[in-house]
Amino acid sequence: MNHHHFLHGRVLFGVLNLVALAVGLIGNAEADTHDRAEITEISPNVLVFATSSGNVVASIGADGALLVGTPSAASTEQISSILVRRTKSNARYVVIYPEDAAHSEGDAGWEHRGAFVAMQENALERLGGHAMGPPRPLPPRLLELGVDRPRVAFSEVLTFDLNGEAVHVVHQPPGYSNADAVTHFHAANVIYLGEAFPGDGYPEIDTAQGGKLEGLLKQLSWSGSTIHIVPAPGKVTTGIDVKAFRDMIVTVRDRIQQMIAAGRTEDQVLAGRLRRTSTRDGDIVG
Repeated sequence: MNHHHFLHGRVLFGVLNLVALAVGLIGNAEADTHDRAEITEISPNVLVFATSSGNVVASIGADGALLVGTPSAASTEQISSILVRRTKSNARYVVIYPEDAAHSEGDAGWEHRGAFVAMQENALERLGGHAMGPPRPLPPRLLELGVDRPRVAFSEVLTFDLNGEAVHVVHQPPGYSNADAVTHFHAANVIYLGEAFPGDGYPEIDTAQGGKLEGLLKQLSWSGSTIHIVPAPGKVTTGIDVKAFRDMIVTVRDRIQQMIAAGRTEDQVLAGRLRRTSTRDGDIVG
């Protein structure tokens, strides 16, 4: 690998992850004071629950309910009660997206309620599942929360046909992690990208989980005003904001690359000042 390419990649990881950590700490402090999920209705059959762990997209109807995202264990009882009121079917399907192990809430307690819970195999392996042989003990955090890990793993594609909706969960090139996926609710025209598109700050590229900048940029290839984009946390938006977000990352990458080409060291680039300028379409780094 070209030395400049390797160095600017490391520096970009450092810059984005330092800012993401700061934003994440603020976000977590706020989340601890809100136990109840906020609800956004995209269509009569598609809702978004904003939990303290992140957003959850739900398809609800005659065939039961499908949840996709990172639900918090504390929100499960509330969401379950809402589902009971909105569908007569007891069928529950839950797809858990990857988080870092320090913040994972496993299956968020859904399997105890009889739900079918799945996770991409790379993410499940980090929680001790998807093992060749006896499963490993549960991580201490999951034991403390009183939750389990998902019992079902998928490799590349998981599809659902229910409630008049076709839903495809498709494994992506490593971006935030090597377990990233895009979920497309085709009838409702809804996309969920997980941590590849955080709606409340800068992205994190988790190299410990196999994350890569190139994969992150490939995942952020959505644009246009008619498609509903659900971020990991944050408000439902459109492809316009995804494009602005991607452009911001490319701007950071290009400026770092220019500094390295000019002879700056990694420490010198990381020590440089970052300025966040709020615009209608997002935050720009200068």
